Amino acid sequence: MSFMILTRKKLTIFFSCVLIGVIALAVASSTSGKIASTAAEPRQIPIYYVDTQEKVCAISFDAAWGNEQTSTLLDILDQYGVKSTFFLVGDWVENYPDDVKEIFSRGHDVGNHSATHPHMAQLSKEEQLKEIDSCNEAVKALTDHAPTLFRAPYGEYDNNLVSGLKERDMYCVQWNIDSLDWKDPSPDEMVSRIKEKLCPGSVILMHNGATNTPEALPKIIEMIQGEGYTIVPISQLIPEGDYYTDHEGKMILSDSTESAPE
Repeated sequence: MSFMILTRKKLTIFFSCVLIGVIALAVASSTSGKIASTAAEPRQIPIYYVDTQEKVCAISFDAAWGNEQTSTLLDILDQYGVKSTFFLVGDWVENYPDDVKEIFSRGHDVGNHSATHPHMAQLSKEEQLKEIDSCNEAVKALTDHAPTLFRAPYGEYDNNLVSGLKERDMYCVQWNIDSLDWKDPSPDEMVSRIKEKLCPGSVILMHNGATNTPEALPKIIEMIQGEGYTIVPISQLIPEGDYYTDHEGKMILSDSTESAPE
């Protein structure tokens, strides 16, 4: 009798182990499928620079905090007849409405830099779009024009962000040259860094509020123009038409002779 009871216990344990194994395999198979599906999703890359043979480039400024340098930077740009692109955070727009109007009235691009400067890749798509829409509405209320250019705070993005911007007929624009002005290098160091990386279609990142930016800007403009380049706002640098970006973030028109990625 005791032999039969022991056998039943063993059988019970055996079948329990089999059941657990089957469940584990099913979960692993399901997880593997999700991973494979995610891995197969093409990575969407923002625009870092533009495919062009012309010697043109763009200087851009991110404005998220103070406005002490705004008038100085605008005057320098006017002095050289240069138009630029300013990416503004929604909070900055609300705090400095007169500066927003002045940037726009002087013929510069007013871009969207989110509403509150969050880490966009940590947000849901719905939260990302709320950040974008809120900043657009704030800018439009002052200029009667909603931005079509967006730059992600900290340069952080994901597929949801890039696709969400395309749904709103907006461009997600990064940069291929970082002046590193936020690290307070000397003006000459900024000039050398930009000159080394400058190429047709470049987008240069600077900031409204970095210590040495006002002193460096004239030297940067003179160097770029001395290299035979024309400086234009990003809205003029970006060509019209369907496009894709390669692995480096180079914006290429879909009808270009270069083949689009599979």
